Amino acid sequence: MKRNSVKHAYLTLGLLLSVVVIGTIGYSLLGFTTSEAIYQTIITIATVGFEEVHQLDNRGMWFTSFLVVVSIGIFFYAVTSFTRYIVEGVFRNTYKDSKVKRKSEKISDHVVICGYGRNGKQAAIELYEHNVKVVIIEKNQEIIQVLRETPGMLYVEGDATDEEVLRQTHLGSARAMITTLPEDADNLFVVLSAKELNPDIKIISRASLDNSDVKLKRAGATNVIMPDKIGGQRMAKLVAQPDVVEFIELMLLQSIDSVVLEEISCHNLASCFAGKSISELDVRNNSGANIIGLKREDKSYMINPVPETALVSSDKLFALGTKSQINHLIKTITIDDTGT
Repeated sequence: MKRNSVKHAYLTLGLLLSVVVIGTIGYSLLGFTTSEAIYQTIITIATVGFEEVHQLDNRGMWFTSFLVVVSIGIFFYAVTSFTRYIVEGVFRNTYKDSKVKRKSEKISDHVVICGYGRNGKQAAIELYEHNVKVVIIEKNQEIIQVLRETPGMLYVEGDATDEEVLRQTHLGSARAMITTLPEDADNLFVVLSAKELNPDIKIISRASLDNSDVKLKRAGATNVIMPDKIGGQRMAKLVAQPDVVEFIELMLLQSIDSVVLEEISCHNLASCFAGKSISELDVRNNSGANIIGLKREDKSYMINPVPETALVSSDKLFALGTKSQINHLIKTITIDDTGT
């Protein structure tokens, strides 16, 4: 709708300018100066009823009649088009889109979300809560209008399967992409296009059909999420282990005194702790947080690692605690040898 309105606005403006040019040339040939010719053309097009600049001869009357017949429809069409352009908010929307585009051009280390449906919206909310920059691709006009009215929201209007639309999100400098389109074929195409634009990007894709996850991973998706499958498993777990499921959901999705499960990189592990075991860190007593998991360099996971597990700089810790406890833990294990 917006693009059509903009095209109509440009077309109308072009027609009006063409009529003004024709009228100016015609009246100039009839002996009018350039200023007089422009003025005479405008009052003729607008049909305001002002007197002619000069008394018109037979040729002038014929030309004026021709100009009125040609221009009157164009003039009223222009008034209607520009009124609709403003009333529909197209001008305001175009301004907002331009402003968002300028901001998007400077973004980096962000996450691109393809589709702002139920899954895409929830992903965006979660990322915003973790202060991650997000750019959304959406083609639905109603959803785009909602995004326009949401402060701070960065978006690109268009089809995510269009490579040019993907380029507008500055995918080359993005840290990850989440594609939540309803059709698996569209998600597959997006994954292939994204990998071509940024081979190193992390891609999380949605899938509906059972065999689609394998195809998406072959295309380059890092992880594939199947909402229907996860939903079915959760419903079964709620029957078999209801308290466990509700506890984990409460821990991950809600805030209990700001308790969070956080991923902590050991990349900046202080040299005094390198090679030391978890028990030697005395995490619980020093920070109040608990280390409940570990990821090794070979991407293997250790759930509830034993206290004797030694840490190296390539490890990633999964710690549970309040935000202040997690921050204290990070500060503790990354201090330098001088203790400052």
